[in-house]
Amino acid sequence: MSRYFGTDGFRGEANINLTADHAYKVGRFLGWYFAEKNKREGKSERSRIVIGKDTRRSSYMFEYALVAGIVASGTDAYMMHVTTTPSVAYIAKVDNFDCGIMISASHNPYYDNGIKLINSKGEKIQDDVIGYIEDYIDGKLEIFGETYQELPFALKENIGETVDYISGRNRYIGYLISLGIYSFRGIKVALDCANGASWNIAKAVFDALGADTYVINNEPNGININSDAGSTHIEGLQKYVVAHKMDVGFAYDGDADRCFAVDEKGNVLNGDSILYVYGKYLKKHGELTGNTVVTTVMSNFGLYKAFDKLGIDYAKTDVGDKYVYEYMAKHESAIGGEESGHIIFSKYASTGDGILTSLKMMEVMISEKKKMSELTDDLVIYPQKLVNIRVKNKAEARNDADVQKKLKEVSEKISDSGRILLRESGTEPVVRVMAEAETIELCEQYVNEVADMIRSKGYEVK
Repeated sequence: MSRYFGTDGFRGEANINLTADHAYKVGRFLGWYFAEKNKREGKSERSRIVIGKDTRRSSYMFEYALVAGIVASGTDAYMMHVTTTPSVAYIAKVDNFDCGIMISASHNPYYDNGIKLINSKGEKIQDDVIGYIEDYIDGKLEIFGETYQELPFALKENIGETVDYISGRNRYIGYLISLGIYSFRGIKVALDCANGASWNIAKAVFDALGADTYVINNEPNGININSDAGSTHIEGLQKYVVAHKMDVGFAYDGDADRCFAVDEKGNVLNGDSILYVYGKYLKKHGELTGNTVVTTVMSNFGLYKAFDKLGIDYAKTDVGDKYVYEYMAKHESAIGGEESGHIIFSKYASTGDGILTSLKMMEVMISEKKKMSELTDDLVIYPQKLVNIRVKNKAEARNDADVQKKLKEVSEKISDSGRILLRESGTEPVVRVMAEAETIELCEQYVNEVADMIRSKGYEVK
């Protein structure tokens, strides 16, 4: 199991368990690694890393630390400044960078931050590279057949350069605009930018495509990112859409790799609803490769019932857009994603992209000549209850014989009218018990039966 990096990068509270020293060491390793790798492969060109950040106050601290480590190790650092995670992935790929770095803790509060690493294909970086970084942080690096207690510094003309690369962000904006196959003229669109990375990008795209664009939460001050805003606090956008008679609204998270939609009535379309709308649209046009939509085990039971009626197959991966993308790449799937709003359109991107998702939802709405609310008429989302239990040992609690027996009993009781799920969190010392059923009362009953068993066995940590 990773010591510092989880499924979505190295994340923690700034200056508590993610420090500037950590960032410097990540930069030192990556700068040295790619310079050394290129030299060993006989490449004459300098190694290059592109960096973006969100609007957290600590993002600047981590950016400078990363850049210092990168250039000190002999690699050039290209700075896109405040931008979105998917823009860094796009530029890393199309401009042939050795890797990309995004400084963000996504939907977390402002005092958290994170370092996301992206490879030259615009995908999450390989596990072996992460392992080397963690070894270097721990002072026990073995690589290229040698052992390093410390990495050599670049000298003289081999010290890396720092390059302002705001042009990369502008080219990404141009790319998004190029994907708009319909004019948005006459459509009133509300955007909630979560005071995050999309604040200076999303409106530019929608304006260029002709929408009457209205934006909320687009005044970042370093500490208001995701604060009662964005896809994790969708109620603000719901009220705005109804009060101002918008045709549709879209909410992003802090680094804009997620998107939720709000229809003209104020109803929320989460990631499952978006997968339904676009999966159905692709099938209608004969573009749903393998006739399959890729989901995670946390997608709603109602989504699967709706896909069954449409004759659409579905795959279920572990939670995490990393696993969704890995499945999609292996099976050449057209669309996949998570209930949380990470939606991947493999024809256009290698990662979840909130602004791209909103553009594709606009495409369906305009092409079908329907209101957003009408696109989900046949989708019934089942009530859901989720309980998080903090435990000493996740695997021990989940695999306990009595807990598994109770889980099986409840599952048989639910039968085909819902489901019960017990899983370990990938980022916290927590097990999650989730139930979906025809009523919220049944959900609570089923969840409590399993949760109470876990607690009765003494696994919960107060």
